[in-house]
Amino acid sequence: MSTSEPSASSSASTASGDAKAVAGTAAFSKFIAVLQLIADADTPPNIAKLVAASGYPRPTVHRIVAALQAEGLVTAVGGGNTFALGTRLVSLASRSWERSDLRIAAVDALMELRNSTSETVHLAVPSDGAMVYIEKLESPHAVRMASRIGTRVTLTSSSVGKAWLATLTPAEREPLLQHAPRVRFTEHTMTDLDAIREEIELTAQRGYAEDREENEQSIWCYGAAILGADGRAVGCVSISMPMFRREADAQRSYVEPLLAACRAIAARLGPVSAR
Repeated sequence: MSTSEPSASSSASTASGDAKAVAGTAAFSKFIAVLQLIADADTPPNIAKLVAASGYPRPTVHRIVAALQAEGLVTAVGGGNTFALGTRLVSLASRSWERSDLRIAAVDALMELRNSTSETVHLAVPSDGAMVYIEKLESPHAVRMASRIGTRVTLTSSSVGKAWLATLTPAEREPLLQHAPRVRFTEHTMTDLDAIREEIELTAQRGYAEDREENEQSIWCYGAAILGADGRAVGCVSISMPMFRREADAQRSYVEPLLAACRAIAARLGPVSAR
């Protein structure tokens, strides 16, 4: 029995289905864009700020925020005029982090690193042109970092971002550097692209990165990459401390324990990549 050519009606139906799929994807992208703006905001934004940041019409933003609230992904704060991430989204993210192969493999080494240095330790992974903390172990000291799990930090000013960039080939790295936001968080933040390139090359040569008060004033960080079985970075670890507490012998006090922790995590991961 021969296969007949598709009819005009079936072709139209297929085209209509494709159009609906594309429209649905576009609508979903708008929802994600607004959700990301709320997540990235330093303070809970209101509708006007979301309209300005997204470029979407005010009615569209109202409709998106209302739908996100209905699903528990966003919650109204500040008298109902501003918005923050909802508990459902936080719960979903927590489940993802808790089940991450990388996080599970890293827990013991991170704890040992925190205990041996008495400083704050972070585990981070790359995400959409930034690094995201998926684990944080606090320093036992009173003065601590202002970061939290889920915090996004820039590739070019954070120790974890520099450490990750240093593992990439120049061809992989350059587009990221070109598009990375070079925000001056402190007077020490590097914003010159050539200077950043030199910093990444230095990081690659010595095997670890430094954040010299570039993200937070008076906070110094050391970062290094966790290399998977294929030699590619699957995540990065950092140690952070206030300047007044930083030991003079940084190599012995921080760098060597940091690199040992990264090797221990890589060994624990074996051939399995981070999810």
